[in-house]
Amino acid sequence: MSIWLLIAVTVVLVVIIVLRTKKPKYLKTLDQEKFRENYRKAQLIDVREEKEFLGGHILGARNIPLSQMRQRVTEIRPDKPVYLYCQNGTRTAQAAKIIRKKRGAEDINQLKGGFRQWTGKIKK
Repeated sequence: MSIWLLIAVTVVLVVIIVLRTKKPKYLKTLDQEKFRENYRKAQLIDVREEKEFLGGHILGARNIPLSQMRQRVTEIRPDKPVYLYCQNGTRTAQAAKIIRKKRGAEDINQLKGGFRQWTGKIKK
């Protein structure tokens, strides 16, 4: 009986992990060229933690860490495009879900590969 319980728990955990990391359909992934074309006209948000942000970030970005997103989501305007990035592209999907649910934003984009692969201008 305990082996079945272990299998059931494992399956539930896998499903939870997959659902949390699955990219929502409304979140558009942009390569650097497309991202760079329009991020200055949008709300550019770095969802990494403050320490990561202070170590270097895309010029013009605002820092709203994923860990604070639920409390600070009102800082994001739902009527303007939202451009998100994190270190490697995993946290942006979670941030996008919060922004969509709490603010109703429609135009949400993420940087493919995250800050780690960014070759544009940065501020340190």
